[in-house]
Amino acid sequence: MKNRKIRGLIILVVLLVTAYYFLPMIVPNLPSFWTSKRLKLGLDLQGGSQIQLEVDFTDSELSEKEKEDAVKTAYQIIRNRIDQFGVAEPLIQRVANTNRIIIQLPGLKEPGRAKDLIGKTALLEFKFVANNEQIQESYESLDKFLQENFEKYEFLADFTETLEEEEVIDVLGTDTESEDEYQNSMIFTDLTTSETGIPLKVEFNNLAKLKKLLQDPDFAQNIPAGLQIAIGKEVKKDPYAARDIYILHNKPEITGKSLDKALTKIGQGYTAKDKGPYILLEFKKSGAKKFKNITGQNIGERLAIILDDIVFIAPTIESRIPDGQARITGNFTIEECNDLVIVLNAGSLPAPVNIIEERTVGPTLGSDSIRAGIMAAMIGMIVVILFMIFYYKLSGLLADLAVIVNVAFIVAVMTMLEGTLTMPGIAGMILTIGMAVDANVIIFERIREYLDAGKTVRSAVDSGFSRALVTILDANITTLITALVLYQFGTGPIKGFAVTLSIGIVGSMFASIVLVKAIFDGIMTNTAKDKISI
Repeated sequence: MKNRKIRGLIILVVLLVTAYYFLPMIVPNLPSFWTSKRLKLGLDLQGGSQIQLEVDFTDSELSEKEKEDAVKTAYQIIRNRIDQFGVAEPLIQRVANTNRIIIQLPGLKEPGRAKDLIGKTALLEFKFVANNEQIQESYESLDKFLQENFEKYEFLADFTETLEEEEVIDVLGTDTESEDEYQNSMIFTDLTTSETGIPLKVEFNNLAKLKKLLQDPDFAQNIPAGLQIAIGKEVKKDPYAARDIYILHNKPEITGKSLDKALTKIGQGYTAKDKGPYILLEFKKSGAKKFKNITGQNIGERLAIILDDIVFIAPTIESRIPDGQARITGNFTIEECNDLVIVLNAGSLPAPVNIIEERTVGPTLGSDSIRAGIMAAMIGMIVVILFMIFYYKLSGLLADLAVIVNVAFIVAVMTMLEGTLTMPGIAGMILTIGMAVDANVIIFERIREYLDAGKTVRSAVDSGFSRALVTILDANITTLITALVLYQFGTGPIKGFAVTLSIGIVGSMFASIVLVKAIFDGIMTNTAKDKISI
């Protein structure tokens, strides 16, 4: 009697937990105490993006071991970034024995944002802005170089001026080709001055020209020694606005290696500068000491914060900063802050990563897959239910109840574990439906044998369950071991199949051996039975 009470309590707990996680799928507007978890759908069911990356070793001279370590490091950094990005159940796997990594992002609505996040190198640097004399020297040097070599830079033709047009007439009185002389002593100055006359600004339509110019080695050699030119951050509210230009010392005072962590914060100040999202940088102990010394010794100087060669902010140091913290501000959105924080905290990629393939799965394909999967599951379940009722009558109906409980159990457990359902997972579920009645078929056939041998109904039922138990356990445990091996050594789709199959096996054994036996015992106890519908 005590064992039956324990069994009844276990059944009650399992059914309540199953209902708790399964009902939100079919019943909307449940009370607030109900779980907010929902079954997640994979890339093949809800759409999303698949990106294949390749770690590029073209410009590096690394040994095979160093390349292998670089790929492993890139894999881990990309995984950290994607995990923090917030995509439900992303699949990130390395293509065996290659330097390629495949990423699947189910349900992603902003693939461009994910690609930017994946490929960033996260090089954080703090550099001083050059003083006015150094800026003036840089402009004079670069203007002079471009004036003397403007014919090499045809893309800067808009910044040249026609000084005069000479017409040469020969002694025979025939016209020769006219010659134009072009000259402008301030090409670089004009390029980096806004239309409204503000210096150190480049208009959006000239931005590509400036970037091309900065990549030219001959031009770079004419930047005064120890200095560099950097472009400011894009204004998200107006991406076509002019961008700031900075002349910086090329030696970083402190880098991201000294960074302990980055955090997204919301400013609550009274001025526009102090309001809105910003990034708080916290340095390690050694970095904090160095930052304190840098800020204490350079009050009044401008210190630029640079991420991946883009200047985000270049504030003036007003006082020594002793607490080892710095802010990156600049009209950020929450998403921009979060993305930068992810990159800063995850670390720098050890080598460039190129996107070599991108594939988008639309939601229409996912909807079709869901409908096809549900249709297959429903047809399979209906066929099994009808067969069991036809062949085993009332006992078959009890077995059908076990099948329904098992399907709900699979969905509930996957929801509880925040798993992801994919098409292979649906295939595993359909297979489980077919297997779910196996145990009951074995039990019912044993019960029939004992009834034919002249045993009473209760004795036949008890003997049928007890004698079939070993066979059922053997069959299901071997299948479960196979599923676990598939999960351990398989890739994404195979793992999805193995997960639902494993949960289904456990659920089917519980439903067939425990639940159905309890129902039989209840029928035998509460009614005097000399016959059973089997």
